[in-house]
Amino acid sequence: MGHYHDEAQRYHATAAELRKMIPATYDGYRTMHKEAMSDGELSAGVKELIALSYGIAERCDSCIASHAKGAARAGVTQQQVAEAVSVAILMQGGPGTVYGAKAFEAFKEFEAKYA
Repeated sequence: MGHYHDEAQRYHATAAELRKMIPATYDGYRTMHKEAMSDGELSAGVKELIALSYGIAERCDSCIASHAKGAARAGVTQQQVAEAVSVAILMQGGPGTVYGAKAFEAFKEFEAKYA
């Protein structure tokens, strides 16, 4: 497995422990996440790209792993990810180029699994 698979697993293991301690918070978040990320006027894939761009701008490795995986599952293309990265770079500047490359790497890692 690659780095971002490991990052996603590490995050989910820790989150599972917290979920047991504060279940109402996690249940509420899960409901909000499901509603926000489901198909609507914007497809789930587009929503994953938005979230991925935000993860890049926030420099959040776990966010990048989660939404790169979601984008791959949604059938997003490498070109679509690259264009989302360009928006993140526009909004973030230099650090966006570093985290954008990380996001593209993460997407390619998950794309291989879900293609």
